[in-house]
Amino acid sequence: MTDDPLSRCRVVPLPDYQVSLQVDGTERLRWHYGPQYPRPFFYPLVGPSGHSLTRMGHPGAPDHEHHRSIWFAHNDVVGTDFWSDQTAARIRQLDWLCYEDGESEARLAVRLGWFDGHDPQMLVEQEVLVAVQPLEQGETAVELAFTFRPVAERLEFGKTNFGFLGVRVAKSISVHFGGGALVSSEGGSGEPALFEQRARWVDYSGLVGTRAKAESEGITYFDHAANPGYPAGWHVREDGWMIAAPCMQGPLVAVRDAPWTLRYLLHAHRGALDVARANALAREFDSRAPLRVVPAEVPHTRYRFERG
Repeated sequence: MTDDPLSRCRVVPLPDYQVSLQVDGTERLRWHYGPQYPRPFFYPLVGPSGHSLTRMGHPGAPDHEHHRSIWFAHNDVVGTDFWSDQTAARIRQLDWLCYEDGESEARLAVRLGWFDGHDPQMLVEQEVLVAVQPLEQGETAVELAFTFRPVAERLEFGKTNFGFLGVRVAKSISVHFGGGALVSSEGGSGEPALFEQRARWVDYSGLVGTRAKAESEGITYFDHAANPGYPAGWHVREDGWMIAAPCMQGPLVAVRDAPWTLRYLLHAHRGALDVARANALAREFDSRAPLRVVPAEVPHTRYRFERG
């Protein structure tokens, strides 16, 4: 992939700690990492019709402001809660590593630190790699990879449903508020059938837009076969959120000299769920070589992306 400033897919840094990932000059995804928030997040994830498929916060519960569109956190990192907004724990961007434009993908790499709010030394470093890929009919695939490197020799992420990658869909897509559909790869439908059940992917689809011009769109959220505990158990709610929970059955231990990576794919699609297409995307994603960031060999560029 060539980093060309006139490429179709671009990474555009913006004021106020934001980065826009664009295709043909139109935003598909935006990264927010400002210090006014307890942790970074993505908003919006724009669907094919130009409307956001995600939202900030719960439609009816003011104690869920931590549900910021697409975000990552965990509520038990050696006893520290990074999930809630009611603790001193913070996840902060330390620096960005690479912004890469291209014809087929816009790629972003950043380095984050997890701080418990008491010790100035971070508990764990998280490398975040993101690739936004345009698909047919205005659809978008967002590939995500998170690598965790603890400062201590070992660090435990405790048993919980709350971690790592949460997705809060638009109000009109949710089952309860919008009459949307929540479906898994295993054939289940609705919160009672999917809650805490294992699945390779989960899809949330419904209407976006206006009453005069409503469009059916959705997000398919894919686990990866290399992730710990695959296929994950899922914490899903009819009020409009979903998370693959690799720590649902027990804790995960990160080791400083052997960091592990979580990989996920979000497909912002047109129309209702197409099960055959979702299964094909799952197979392709599982076989896809992973993204990584390596030192660049060209002037004025510190790092570059590669696959493999």
